[in-house]
Amino acid sequence: MASGFPGPELGLRAGGRGGSLLKRTLADMERQHQQQQMQLQHQQSLFLRSVKQRTLAAPSIAALSPPVVGGFPCNSFSAATQSSVSSSSTVTSAGFAFPRRPELLAGSVPEVRSSGSLRDQLKELERRLLLEDEEDEVTASGSAGTHAEWSEAIQSLMSTPQPPVATTTAGHLSPSPTSSSSSTISSSASCSPPSMPSPPPPPTGTSRQMLLDTATAIGEGNLQAATATANLAVIKAAANPRGDAEQRLTAMMYATLFSRLNNLQTGSSQAVAELRSPEHFAATQMLYDLSPCFKLAFIAANHAILEATKDEPNIHILDFEVGHGSQYAAFLHALTQRFRHRPSLSRPTIRVTAVVDSSSPFTNINSGGLRVVGERIEKLAERVGVELRFSVVSQRPGELDAVALGCEPGEVLIVNLAFVLSRVADESVSLANPRDEILRRVRALQPRLVTLAEQEINTTTAAFPARFAEACDHYGALLESLEATAAAAVQGVAERARAEAGLARRAVNAVAREGWERVERCEVLGKWRARMGMAGLKPVPLGPSAVEPVKYRLESAGSNPGFTIKEEVGGVALGFGWRGRVLTVLSAWR
Repeated sequence: MASGFPGPELGLRAGGRGGSLLKRTLADMERQHQQQQMQLQHQQSLFLRSVKQRTLAAPSIAALSPPVVGGFPCNSFSAATQSSVSSSSTVTSAGFAFPRRPELLAGSVPEVRSSGSLRDQLKELERRLLLEDEEDEVTASGSAGTHAEWSEAIQSLMSTPQPPVATTTAGHLSPSPTSSSSSTISSSASCSPPSMPSPPPPPTGTSRQMLLDTATAIGEGNLQAATATANLAVIKAAANPRGDAEQRLTAMMYATLFSRLNNLQTGSSQAVAELRSPEHFAATQMLYDLSPCFKLAFIAANHAILEATKDEPNIHILDFEVGHGSQYAAFLHALTQRFRHRPSLSRPTIRVTAVVDSSSPFTNINSGGLRVVGERIEKLAERVGVELRFSVVSQRPGELDAVALGCEPGEVLIVNLAFVLSRVADESVSLANPRDEILRRVRALQPRLVTLAEQEINTTTAAFPARFAEACDHYGALLESLEATAAAAVQGVAERARAEAGLARRAVNAVAREGWERVERCEVLGKWRARMGMAGLKPVPLGPSAVEPVKYRLESAGSNPGFTIKEEVGGVALGFGWRGRVLTVLSAWR
């Protein structure tokens, strides 16, 4: 007779005799109970052997190779670290401490109570173990998603500001072992392995301070400092090249820190050739067109030139950085406006000579395309009824003279130095000091006017931490101004991204590099004033005819009120900035 419950049939026939169901002796019942216990214990043993070991004891961590995330290696735990973890926690393979569950440790099985069924207890054990598996899977999948997004952002960051650099080898950023549990665990957590979520970004306003602290530690040579290592991980999480201005600045300056560390530790050198690449040239010209701080400096230079050459029939402009010619398009437009208001004026003959320094690749960096640019300028001048001739002269600074440059008697000579001298080597790089040599040679030509436009930032004489701090302020304001400009422009975001990629390359070179590798060597107006004075040049006040059109241009365009124009005392210079921070300066000399 079959029972109505699943399981072995309980009806037995003792000694071959037929018997009624459940009519058994006490000894038979005890023997059957012992057999059931042995069978269940055997099933329990098989089940426990089939379940993976749950223990992640400290000795297993030493066998793990340190994972590498974004080029930063994470260290395996030292013995000091293992001993520092509280006994109430279990160290995982990721190097983090989590609350320990004693019932899941190896060799520790939940207590089997005699009052309950063994089958029920086995089911409960299986449920708890499977629940832990599900929790591990959810945590791992969530962490992987976060890490994938993080890696994508950092990869974009590293590819945008600079070309790939050699991956930092294991141990370069490793903090030295310590017996302090807090410092050891925090430095391990600072370089999270792929299976763990990225560190949370710092609150607004603290990421810049963290950047400065890290730069100070690196500048002092504390490459093994736990502070620098931990900060880099947090900065990495806060960096976003496609975020707001502060996040984009963090991305730019993180790339600068990474480049500095990589160069110091591996001795590798980032080639400066990328600063002469067609892409960098295009990004630079886009910056000049997009940023009012650069554009207004060109406009002010044009009006200063027009004021100095009014009523002159022959004008000769020596230009050390023609670019793609947009300054001369604006110059011809301003010239025709003057003719419209004063029809009686005779139209001058203009010569533009692009000066290329054959010993330096950073003046007129578009030297290969200057002929094409010159033809474009000549055609534009022809359309507006102005006779203009364009030529290119290649001379070293020590060879610059009136004959070599084709200067002719009776013409008014103008020298235009727009955002170019900062890329010419100075006395800190070369004993020949071509920067000052150019100024002395220019003075010997006795020009009517010399216009000088440069960024207002010191990346020449300052040490690395000071350069880094000033770059944070300068590029932070510049990124904010670009964001305000691009918001009102058609397809402004794409143009802004390209221009900012060029800015990032500049920042990495100007801040992270030393010696001849540092091409971008900007100086503030006070230092330029000293150089000009030593070369024998004196400041020329910018009159209302040069200042008022610039102010009118800024106001009439309906630009963001954050843009400012600051006149230097005596009118010898105009500063263009964002919210009180001067970013570019235009000055005139004779």
